[in-house]
Amino acid sequence: MIKAYYKSTDRAFTLLHGDCLELLPQFEFKFDMIFADPPYFLSNGGISYQAGKVVCVDKGEWDKGGTPESIMEFNRKWLSLCREKLKDNGTIWISGTHHNIFSIATLLTELGYKILNVITWAKTNPPPNISCRFFTYSTEFILWARKCPKIPHKYNYELMKAINDGKQMTDVWRLPAIARWEKSCGKHPTQKPLALLTRIILASTDENDWILDPFAGSSTTGIAANLCGRRYLGIEKEEPFISLSLTRRIEIEDRKTIQLFQNKLQDLSFTYEKSHIVNEPIEAYLRDLPF
Repeated sequence: MIKAYYKSTDRAFTLLHGDCLELLPQFEFKFDMIFADPPYFLSNGGISYQAGKVVCVDKGEWDKGGTPESIMEFNRKWLSLCREKLKDNGTIWISGTHHNIFSIATLLTELGYKILNVITWAKTNPPPNISCRFFTYSTEFILWARKCPKIPHKYNYELMKAINDGKQMTDVWRLPAIARWEKSCGKHPTQKPLALLTRIILASTDENDWILDPFAGSSTTGIAANLCGRRYLGIEKEEPFISLSLTRRIEIEDRKTIQLFQNKLQDLSFTYEKSHIVNEPIEAYLRDLPF
């Protein structure tokens, strides 16, 4: 029997501590959306530039690469498990760089997903290029795919159009990397900005929908989900990161912090009045996780 590492009193935010490859087969539950930020396997002694300093890019053992064959098999396994956990009309979003995103796109097609878009996240504040021998890296890619090629998926077209000044939202999103206010509890080495996850969640889910993140990290997905009135399961293997996830979720139980975050997330202003963290137990008619 799976035991949750943490479950919020409103049951809208649940964490499991362990390897998603081991935990996902142990329960039956279908999610409306999945966001995955898998290891990029780039921790190989390289350097980068952060906050005015040259730093090592090694993230930890979890990001150290293997052979191309072993990395491909790892990606195939978690993508297969995630597909089993999606509703038939569900969608999956996967972030990456050129190092891994093309092989993942190939696997999505192989496994029966239908790729809907390749979002280009153009960072408005990228770090400089130290070597000065190639163009500065300023983008990441986010694949959006649905589970079933012939079953329609959710897309909140009118909302995305409203967010984009009344024009159709394109597949290029100009958003900054994480801001200082998002690191008040600490920082994950590959932490994604709340603005990015908020837009993804608003685009492809409805209120009270369930969202899964198999590589939860510091649970930016979960924080964004709860701020948007959605429900979340995060799976994380590393103890320091799941502890950070818990601290971040406790932080937004404070009403002033909720308002601060929601006021900084411009996309939320197009949805509803900003008061959407659930404080009462979930109503009986809503689905709940089996643990």
